[in-house]
Amino acid sequence: MIVDLRTISHSTRHFSFTLEPDWWNSGEEGAQVLGLDGPLNVYMTISKVDVKYVVDGRLNGGLKVRCDRCLEPFHRELKSEFRFFLAYPVTDEDETEVELLEDDMSIEFVTGDELNLYDIVREQIYLSFPITSLCREDCLGLCPVCGANMNIEKCKCQLIKGHPGFSKLNKLYQFSP
Repeated sequence: MIVDLRTISHSTRHFSFTLEPDWWNSGEEGAQVLGLDGPLNVYMTISKVDVKYVVDGRLNGGLKVRCDRCLEPFHRELKSEFRFFLAYPVTDEDETEVELLEDDMSIEFVTGDELNLYDIVREQIYLSFPITSLCREDCLGLCPVCGANMNIEKCKCQLIKGHPGFSKLNKLYQFSP
C-alpha cells in the first residue's frame, strides 16, 4: 500500500488493513520468519507536524518463526506498538558533512514522496523480535556432533567437555596414580 506524503496535511490520516498469510514472502533460505500464521491486523496513523511526519501504529497477529536453537518452526504471537518520525534530509550544497544531533537519531529520512506501508510493517515485525527467539524456554537445541534435535531424540554422541586446548592435560589426569 503506497501513501503519497504530499497528500498528508496537518490532519491525521488513518490506515487499517489486514494482511493474509500469503502476503509474507521471505525469499531467503533459512530465514527466521517463515510467514504469517493467520491474518495480521495493522492499524497506522500518519500526521504532519512542521516538516516531519509522525507514524504511529499497532500490529496484532501470529507469525511462523524458526527457533534459534533447534531450527523447528513454531507459532509466535505478535503484539507490537511503534512510533517513529519521517523527514526529508536537509540538503546544503555548501557543506560536505552534516553533524546529526541527538534529536535526529529518532528520525528516518525519506527520499521520495511515496511511503510503502508494507515495508513499514515488515520492518516493524523484525524490530519486534527478541535477540533470541526460542520455541520454548527449555529448548535443548541440536547436537553439535550429529545434528539431532535434542528435544525429540537423545543422541548417542560423546560430547567432549571442556576447552579443546586442555585435552592433553585431561589425558595426564587420567593416568596419574
